[in-house]
Amino acid sequence: MLIYKAMVSVNKQLNKLVTIPFPHLEAGINSLNKAGEIMATAGAKKAMIVTGRSSSAAIIPALCNSLEEHGIDYAIFNQVMPDPTIATVATGADFYKQFHCDSIIALGGGSPIDCAKVIGAKVVRDRPVRTMAGKLKIRRKLPPFLAIPTTAGTGSEATVAAVISDPAARQKFAIVDPALLPDYAIIDPKLMIGLPQDMTAATGMDALTHAVEAFIGTYNTPLSDKYAKQAIEKIFEFLPKAYNNGQDLEAREQMAMASYEAGCAFTRAFVGYVHAIAHQLGGMYHIPHGQANAILLPEVLRLLHPYCKARLEELAKLIGLSSGSEFIDAVIELNKKLNIPNGFPELKAEDITLISQRALAEAHGTYPVPGYLSQSQCEQLLKKFLVVTPEKAAPDTEAPEKAEC
Repeated sequence: MLIYKAMVSVNKQLNKLVTIPFPHLEAGINSLNKAGEIMATAGAKKAMIVTGRSSSAAIIPALCNSLEEHGIDYAIFNQVMPDPTIATVATGADFYKQFHCDSIIALGGGSPIDCAKVIGAKVVRDRPVRTMAGKLKIRRKLPPFLAIPTTAGTGSEATVAAVISDPAARQKFAIVDPALLPDYAIIDPKLMIGLPQDMTAATGMDALTHAVEAFIGTYNTPLSDKYAKQAIEKIFEFLPKAYNNGQDLEAREQMAMASYEAGCAFTRAFVGYVHAIAHQLGGMYHIPHGQANAILLPEVLRLLHPYCKARLEELAKLIGLSSGSEFIDAVIELNKKLNIPNGFPELKAEDITLISQRALAEAHGTYPVPGYLSQSQCEQLLKKFLVVTPEKAAPDTEAPEKAEC
């Protein structure tokens, strides 16, 4: 583990040297109407709108009307599916060039926004998408870029990262570069009113995982802590309200801001094992990312509790509790309120070794985890999710090694 500790220590120092700005943010009810003004200010003449086929029929016309009012032409690329692939990015980059676009607008959840980021990267760096995996592989400014989230979860509008799927390898990989941060973001809670309950739950728990992993990791700073705590406080209060009443505009607005704040936190402090494992489950079985995070989060926190006890206690006090164990129990209770399942029916025993290997390869030396898992520990953890009922889970795993960074 010494080599991982050394790599994280070096990355921590490099992280301090990289200044991560914030997007220019327009937030509030009907802020979508400012899209045209924003793009005109950016000098756009023809925008590529990157979205999915499921985007609300009411949102696209409203966006287009705003662009038209400011004399901006547009072309709509609506081929983004959940877990956007290398092929979709390549098709999108060809679309951008074919229709002579000069700017990008991402509309949707994390998938369209991440896909749009990498389309922009491929436009300015015409190279295979796989070669962009990792950190600082782009280093070139993208075309003017506006992100408009329609879910409250990924926080991608505030981050320097994008996750892309490689179906051939049944794997997801991350691309991290400050160039991927959108220039502008619009957070309009009205765009989230129609979000189904299951997506409200999964995306909300995704935001919670971002904030918690950013807070307990060893890259945390006073700024990332501030955003993480703001997000966590909002999520525990407003996610159940948004889930139970999708028309609650205040709850939607608070969750939208929590997602943004969690994005601001983790793009500066990174994530951890929950994300590393969830990425593999998503790449292999297409399990929704937020749902995978929600299921994994409490079990990973139990393993790491001895090595971030004070940090978890601080989060517990934030939501009116007193100990880290109580905070973990609160996450479990929140999952129950949101009807999040407690296992992965898709998970196959024969895949656990490969999933563990890939997850640890992603996490070790990259993510500032407070304690290290071994291959066997990760496998034991995953075996718990072969069954849905916790009472039938595998025996408790051994404690991870403390990280010293």
